[in-house]
Order: sequence, then C-alpha cells, then structure tokens
Amino acid sequence: MTHSVLLAEDDRPIRTALERALTLEGYQVTAVADGIQALAAAHRERPDVILLDVMMPGIDGLQVCQVLRAERDRTPILMLTARVETADRIAGLDAGADDYVVKPFEVEEVFARLRALLRRTAPAAADGTGPGEPGAEYDARAAESGVVEAADLRIDGPSRRAWRGTRELELTRTEFELLELLARNAGIVLDHSTIYDRIWGYDFGPGSKNLAVYVGYLRRKVDVPGSRPLIHTVRGVGYVLRED
Repeated sequence: MTHSVLLAEDDRPIRTALERALTLEGYQVTAVADGIQALAAAHRERPDVILLDVMMPGIDGLQVCQVLRAERDRTPILMLTARVETADRIAGLDAGADDYVVKPFEVEEVFARLRALLRRTAPAAADGTGPGEPGAEYDARAAESGVVEAADLRIDGPSRRAWRGTRELELTRTEFELLELLARNAGIVLDHSTIYDRIWGYDFGPGSKNLAVYVGYLRRKVDVPGSRPLIHTVRGVGYVLRED
C-alpha cells in the first residue's frame, strides 16, 4: 500500500533531499515550503501523515499543527525541529504533534518514526496482521478493548478517552497510548526498550531523550499538584504506574 506524505520544510536542500528519499522509499510525496502552503495542501490532499518543520516563515509548524487539531484533523504529525531544549519539544507536543525528530537527523530515523505512526493509525487486518505487513505478529494491545482501571485512572480504549477521578485528560495520540500501556501493566516496571517497541515500534537507543520527554509531559497532565503521583521512574530501568 502506498502512503501519502505531506512534507513542509522551508530549507530547500533539506526539502529536496527528504522528498527524494521518501519517494525512493515508496511514499507519494507532496512537498511545500511554508505553513500557508502546508495548510492548503493538508485540506486538499488529505495525506496519510504529515512531516512538518517547526521553523517556517509566516505560519510556523506549531501554528499549522494547532490549526489542524482545532479542525479535529487527526492526521499523524511528525515534527522536524532544530530546537534541542526540552521546553521547545514540549511545545510541539502541546500543539498536538504525535512525534518529533531533532535536526540534524538520519533519514532512517525519519522512516522508522513514520512507519510507527502509520502502524498505529492503520486498522488491523481480519487475519490479525497489520496492513502492508503480511504475516506480521498482531500487537495484542490493539485487540484489547473495554475500560482499563488503575488506581483512580479510567481509560476507555475504544473511544480513546481517559480520566483521573472525575477529570478528563486531554491527551495526544502518543500520550494516550503510553498511559494505556502503563495502566495495563500497572505495578510492573517496563524497561525503555519495551516501551519504545510497543509505542514507536523502534528503539531509538540509550542516547534518545524522546521517551523521557513524553513521560515528563504525561506527568504534567496526570500527576497534577495535589494528587498522588502515579507515574514513577525506576532509574536505569524504565517506568511504572503504581499508587505508592
């Protein structure tokens, strides 16, 4: 199955190189140079996934992301950012992005993250294999349904909604899947590799701060001041959801 990608990048050499690499990888690519063109193309083309640079003239990538999410467009968005500070990465997640890659990046990492986003948004085949992945083992998490409860958390998988007590949590796609994974394994310490494999389908290595950023941002939404912390770090191992 050929997937369509909307690429928005104002740096011409990067845009040209990515467009060529994505095309060779089998994607159908629409490449634009700024945020205004990106919004127009998103409305016109309805791509399967969007690759969006943060720093663009006029309307930047964060604003493009915010507009699409305000329109309830749930197309997966992978942000490209040259900003390395955690607060800047969090800004992208707050705008509604599903994942991000920090420049300079290896094109193989971009491919891996795109594949992970597309796997998470594609329906499973009737025989239990994912689309375009003949014979692949079906992720059992996708087959689980119903409500998951852990401590005072309640997670409704089919509707992709979550509550802590009576307060509904506003979560991005990745945040929801991370919280659901931790809740389904409440009390069990999940190591970094397991979480990367289940959420992203790819281990980005010990030097990656991707998981730590997402956990930190998820904590800001789940473990608000005045509530008992549920998401805990087990140093050198991973994370666990439990009520201490």
